[in-house]
Amino acid sequence: MRIGELAERTGVSVRSLRYYEQQGLLTSERTAGGHREYPERAVDRVIRIQELFAAGLSSKKIALMLPCMRDADGGPSEIATPRLVDDLTAERARIDRLITDLVRSREVLDEVIDAASGRR
Repeated sequence: MRIGELAERTGVSVRSLRYYEQQGLLTSERTAGGHREYPERAVDRVIRIQELFAAGLSSKKIALMLPCMRDADGGPSEIATPRLVDDLTAERARIDRLITDLVRSREVLDEVIDAASGRR
């Protein structure tokens, strides 16, 4: 599929898809006319990349992770290095701290809302 179709199917801009290629997160073949062609599995790859970005990971860390993850097509997965596992464990701990902080902030907002609306 061409880059425009991949963008449409994933909801990701063409510009972002080009960036993913520059960062080594996504690959394409080139047609004789120089157009990018992506395999069907690229849809799942782009969705996975978006999920990892949403989790706060950098493109550098995502590039290290992707070879260790299975795509929906069941493609091969390499064994992660101990350093990558440590880095990912640290990222997970960071996300857990963010979740804790957000829950705390929500509780404070609930108290303010209750007090302001007289529900206290």
